[in-house]
Amino acid sequence: MAPAPRLVDAVNERLEEFLADRASILRSISDDLDPLAAFSERFLSGGKRFRARFCSLGFDAVRGSRREHDASATAERYAVVSASAALEVFHAAALVHDDLIDNSDTRRGAPAAHRVFEAQHRDGRWAGDGEDYGRATAILLGDLLLGWSDELLDEGLAALRDQAASRETRLEFNRMRTEVTVGQYLDILEERAWLTRPEAEQRTRAERVVVHKSARYSIEAPLTIGGAIAGGSAGQLEALRAFGLPLGIAFQLRDDLLGVYGDPAVTGKPAGDDLREGKRTVLIAIARERLSTGQRRLLDELLGDPALDAEQIRMLQDTIRDCGAVDEIESEITTNTDRALAALGSSAMDREAARDLADLARAVTRRES
Repeated sequence: MAPAPRLVDAVNERLEEFLADRASILRSISDDLDPLAAFSERFLSGGKRFRARFCSLGFDAVRGSRREHDASATAERYAVVSASAALEVFHAAALVHDDLIDNSDTRRGAPAAHRVFEAQHRDGRWAGDGEDYGRATAILLGDLLLGWSDELLDEGLAALRDQAASRETRLEFNRMRTEVTVGQYLDILEERAWLTRPEAEQRTRAERVVVHKSARYSIEAPLTIGGAIAGGSAGQLEALRAFGLPLGIAFQLRDDLLGVYGDPAVTGKPAGDDLREGKRTVLIAIARERLSTGQRRLLDELLGDPALDAEQIRMLQDTIRDCGAVDEIESEITTNTDRALAALGSSAMDREAARDLADLARAVTRRES
């Protein structure tokens, strides 16, 4: 496999090329569309490219890290890089919509998309309500990015000679898109409907959101998309899923901890942001199981209040930590990571790719942002 920096460079170059082309198309329609292109280019200019790396390693796990450099291999590499770039654009679309749904002010240390366009409205002294304009524009930008992710994927698949691999890749991508969309709905549902659900179901329902909104979309889907491009068999793709799903769960559980305890200077989000947004995560479900009736009532009253101040955030952080919920989540992260690595060790995938996947697994579950 090409080392991760080389893959990231290739994906970045593909994104720059694609976005420059789409910016040219937008400019041919109207200069008024420049802010959409500018935000897209800026928003997609950085990031850890975890999804791209899992996609490439999914390919290598099936095909092998040492391949002949012929025309077919060149076409496959172009397809992998394009699919990896498509995953990054899809992720950007999901973040734009997610920030809008959650009323988040920031993303990656900068204003969220709807806030950027709200400020544009304010600075331009335009008619109407600036917040409405920002929200409407962010919805359209997210939709535009979703369409562009499809275009990127299709451009890569068009180069493949193996039409069966092309069809399977498209099916995997479509499945991912459905999973994350309905997973987002389930997340919204839990934030509103939790009070009417039986206490015994709270954790199970939170775990369902983890699987469908994040675990499959963040790791399992990129892996199987890469494996499908390589022409992976049903058994090979299932082996990638057996590794990817528990790792994806561990990835999201780490994200849940960062949403409550992450350093804003590292995460680019305010401290305790998930508490203000009222996220009904597995962390919260475990805390509610462990807290006394009075503590649980206070948690329920404060969770989801966008006006929580720093002192209230610290109090909630301490309450959740002191009841042992954080330790239990850390244990769940370790258990799921170990399960993923065990599946990796028992599979017949390429050994070099398996080693790289193990290294990446540890990186994504120990991250601080």
